[in-house]
Amino acid sequence: MKRTTLKALLAAAAFPLLVSACGNGSSGSEASGQIDYWLWDANQLPAYQACADAFEKRNPELTVKVTQLGWDDYWNRITTGLVSGTAPDVFTNHLSMYPDFAAKNQILPIDEYVERDNVDVDAYANGLADLWVSEEGERYGLPKDWDTIAIFYNRQMLEDAGVKEAELSDLTWNPQDGGTYEDLIAHLTVDKNGVRGDEPDFDKDNVAVYGLGLEDSGGGMGQTQWSMYTGTTGWTSTNKPTWGTEYNYDDPRFQETIAWWEGLIDKGYMPSFEAATAGVSVNDQFGAGKVAMSTNGSWMIGSYFGYKGIETGVAPTPVGPDGERSSMFNGLADAIYAGTDNEEGAWKWVKFLGSTECQDLVAEEAVVFPALPSSLKIAEKNYQAKGVDTEAFTTHLEHNTTFLYPITENAADVEAIMRPSMDAVVAGKTDPSSLTEANEQVNALFQ
Repeated sequence: MKRTTLKALLAAAAFPLLVSACGNGSSGSEASGQIDYWLWDANQLPAYQACADAFEKRNPELTVKVTQLGWDDYWNRITTGLVSGTAPDVFTNHLSMYPDFAAKNQILPIDEYVERDNVDVDAYANGLADLWVSEEGERYGLPKDWDTIAIFYNRQMLEDAGVKEAELSDLTWNPQDGGTYEDLIAHLTVDKNGVRGDEPDFDKDNVAVYGLGLEDSGGGMGQTQWSMYTGTTGWTSTNKPTWGTEYNYDDPRFQETIAWWEGLIDKGYMPSFEAATAGVSVNDQFGAGKVAMSTNGSWMIGSYFGYKGIETGVAPTPVGPDGERSSMFNGLADAIYAGTDNEEGAWKWVKFLGSTECQDLVAEEAVVFPALPSSLKIAEKNYQAKGVDTEAFTTHLEHNTTFLYPITENAADVEAIMRPSMDAVVAGKTDPSSLTEANEQVNALFQ
């Protein structure tokens, strides 16, 4: 996918956008009644409730019922609802999910509506609209946001360790010894006797503060866990950026990176898999002062900066063997359930969600980076007002160091294979070389 710089994206805000017509009603049949809309992120609920309120003022014949569910419950109920006929009219969709939904005709292509209402899909940043076009050329969503990965850190812990925050911008990483990145992780790790991870007599079995937090194994995608490292080695998850038909978990570059990452647990610098998955999220580990640094996505800014007594900073991901930083690039869109009995109303809501009016409301909350460049500028100002420097996230767009979230068919089956395989490796039960066999099982899905 062709990418432009962030400055160019922001400059694009001067162009006329699709959204002048959004929310004013479409030119087709009339719509009325209630639209059920689901999303999973509690942090975004207030922003999208504000969008629903604005939409209802413009469209008094329609009401929007917004429902928020936790990630796991959300997808369980969505997939069940799509089969049983009880799915919501519109729901927030994910790049890893929509190919299978589309292949099963469970969500509607919106090309006819986009063409009818003259929606300018090129108004969105960085080619985001292209991500929601299937291999057959059908569109299944309008972009609503985008995200990248950075390092959240505890500013007081850095100060106590004698580390200047500016040093985090110059970190380097490699899978052999971890580079200056691992040096920092070790130095920020402190055992219960106050001994640091890079000092003699460090007790790795009795750690009070880990240098780096652990969420889980990352399954087959590792978006916030390890993808920012593998992305700097030349490794790619599939044989094509989108709609790949072959995965590469057998590549030595991937397995070496996972071996290094899991080795942080063995050295006592990162929590064990069992401890990390015992019910406390990685961000709450950070908020409780149990970890000094944590890699996570831009959608988590509100959580990391919301902990009382914690001064949070954000740093870019480390420079890897290829001489660049790296981040998975992802974005969300909203899908229309194929079984909706209010297709016209559902489309009007989807179009409004992709409009300047709604994305500006989301930008005011400063919870995500909106897909429209003009709305992004508003979000950045509001993040700055909250004391959040977003450069660690936006630098990836400025310097073209992103790679796409893998978009393939059989995504659920791929994850069903890779999740337990990666869990076993990170738990220390199997060697990373075992991922070669898992890769064979994955690729068999495409034969």
